[in-house]
Amino acid sequence: MSAKVTFYPLCKEGARPPNAETFRIDLANGRQVLVDYANMRDPDNRYDLRCDLPAILRADLRSRLRSHYDVVMFTHLDDDHVRGAGEFFSFERYANRQGADRVEMRELWVPAAAVVESGLENDAELIRAEARYRLKRKEHVRVFSAPDTLADWCRKESLDLAELKRLGLVIDAGRTVPGFTTDADGLEFFVHSPFASRTEDGTVLERNKDAIVMQATFTVGSRQTLFLITADVTHAELDDIVRMTTYHQNEKRLQWDILDIPHHCSYTGIGPDKGVKQTTPSEGVRWIHKQGGAGAILVSSSCVIPTIDTEQPPHRQAASHYRAVAAAVGGGEFVVTMEHPSKSSPGPLVITITDCGAAVQRAPVVSAGGGAVGAVAPRVG
Repeated sequence: MSAKVTFYPLCKEGARPPNAETFRIDLANGRQVLVDYANMRDPDNRYDLRCDLPAILRADLRSRLRSHYDVVMFTHLDDDHVRGAGEFFSFERYANRQGADRVEMRELWVPAAAVVESGLENDAELIRAEARYRLKRKEHVRVFSAPDTLADWCRKESLDLAELKRLGLVIDAGRTVPGFTTDADGLEFFVHSPFASRTEDGTVLERNKDAIVMQATFTVGSRQTLFLITADVTHAELDDIVRMTTYHQNEKRLQWDILDIPHHCSYTGIGPDKGVKQTTPSEGVRWIHKQGGAGAILVSSSCVIPTIDTEQPPHRQAASHYRAVAAAVGGGEFVVTMEHPSKSSPGPLVITITDCGAAVQRAPVVSAGGGAVGAVAPRVG
């Protein structure tokens, strides 16, 4: 029995935006979780190395005789995490966005900002409308954290926020997510962000309001494999998460065997300054990076790492730091989605999770999704 995490190559230097992220979790019992959705490929450019995301995902679903994901989680509503969602998924809110070959979202997971944010357009606006619709109907949705802005919105909509929390539809940080268990699924999600904290004078500060950060714990046999999902948060938010987590003595919840590198290998996910050769981490980020297990895998959902300074991520200085982290944890590996298995022919990056830990698949084979995946390479972890 095993689980898999698959990252997709979706980035192109010079594009707007140049980077994007989507990954899928497949469990041994058949359940699937899709995290973010960004269809970035130019269909009119046959030389575009970015994958045809909707085609790959639909082919995989057909091979499983499925037309749904058990969960679709949007970590936040930036375009590079939601582009094309309005054309791919079935929306309960809109009759004209149902049927045909649209993919059902059995549950929709979003941060509170995805409910209360204003000024949204296109796919982000559709996802907000869908989240609001499901929350009002009190079904098929989970919203993460309850800042004052969400409480205000609930009052305007005559919704009882306390009831929504009791139903498990609104979930505060520091808790596990209902619906997934170690016994039934071999998977547990622990929420780190978004969260709100109080200052000494009692003032409520909304932190990390825009993105979901979670630890996914896979259990296969007697082995636990820990996956830290970080979206696009910066070093400041990660520092806050470390302070909150250590205060509650939940340090194990920040350990990791797989690290989803924040913000497409931007230096901002490490520290305040890019650096000359290598980005220096903030105190909290340094602590997190020391929590990696032996043979850990660090994944950068990004373009090829540049050899010169660039304004947009990925930043070569950040990549240099992550390579050092991989070496420090002992046999670790830094993998870039647009460099795997090669820069000239990137394909889905598949990480298998077994009772031996996590491993990047190597030898190319043809997957049901239409991309090169491979066979497991022996490794510690």
